[in-house]
Amino acid sequence: MDTSAAELRESEEQADRARRERYSRQMLFAPIGESGQRRIEAAQVAIVGMGALGTVIANHLARAGVGRLRIIDRDYVERSNLQRQMLYDEDDVLEVRPKVIAAERRLKRINGGIAVEPIVSHLTAANAEELLDGADLVLDGTDNFGTRLLLNDVCFKHGIPFIYGGAVSSNGMSAVFVPGETSCLRCLLGSGDSAGDTCDTAGVISPIVDIVASLQAVEALKLLVGAGSARRQGLLSMDIWRNGTLDMKLPSPSPTCPTCGLKQYPSLNAADAALPVTLCGRETVQIGGRRGLDLDVLKEKLARSCALTSNPYLLRAELPEGERLVIFPDGRVLVQGTEDLARAQSLYDRYVGS
Repeated sequence: MDTSAAELRESEEQADRARRERYSRQMLFAPIGESGQRRIEAAQVAIVGMGALGTVIANHLARAGVGRLRIIDRDYVERSNLQRQMLYDEDDVLEVRPKVIAAERRLKRINGGIAVEPIVSHLTAANAEELLDGADLVLDGTDNFGTRLLLNDVCFKHGIPFIYGGAVSSNGMSAVFVPGETSCLRCLLGSGDSAGDTCDTAGVISPIVDIVASLQAVEALKLLVGAGSARRQGLLSMDIWRNGTLDMKLPSPSPTCPTCGLKQYPSLNAADAALPVTLCGRETVQIGGRRGLDLDVLKEKLARSCALTSNPYLLRAELPEGERLVIFPDGRVLVQGTEDLARAQSLYDRYVGS
């Protein structure tokens, strides 16, 4: 063996020793062991929504050694996030960092041996299949049932296990949906048209977030190591303030369900994502663009009349009228300070252009 080959072998042995030391306690857990750890390290997992739930899930899975984490979120870090979104700090607020960019920075410091793929994007019917392509598992870190049903449709169309979680106020819910083995989220919720409470309307305490996201993370580990028989079989619901817990059996797959029965996947045929929508409880209207936007060109244009904050991922403009625009390269614009769709569209047309 020549010197270079010996050095390479020694380097590989050192790397393996470091790996074994890092994951030693996890591998001592018999249901995971060495073989399970190898499967975890070979996995690709998508987390959609990097808010409260998503940051806890990502923290657990990064520390567990999931080989590739694809993290998807449309938003940036705000001060109100810091109470419960564990990967962010005040510097992220000051720098107006997109959540996935801030999360990637933190996760790479936690575990430099994994790949983290941040995607600053609003998940829509037009891009969901592409953004989730190749995932072995999809975890729900979102805050609305419209997006959850879209994830559900993509996962059941492509045979990807989907782990649902939700937390608001002191209440939490979690369930695991596996195509071909369980019913789907649409069987449980129906159309999901009811808006319900959100963290922006009813508030939330951080312990319920940690509990629900940790339950999602452990179900992910079970699936990744092939321990399907240990999977939670029902919908777990809890209220940690009033000390109530309910474990409800999932319904049988419905032959008339548009997703898992009829395989029509209605959320993948949803309305145009470019139409303005009000973000519940945030006094914000999102307008999705059909075209990308050149932030440098807009920065030059808006500097004549607006106070600007910018980074490579977004441009924030304080408008003379009092509202604020947050503009993303993919064409999305958040109009903050109004819930009036017509006014938001008017400000968009005035400052961004039709």
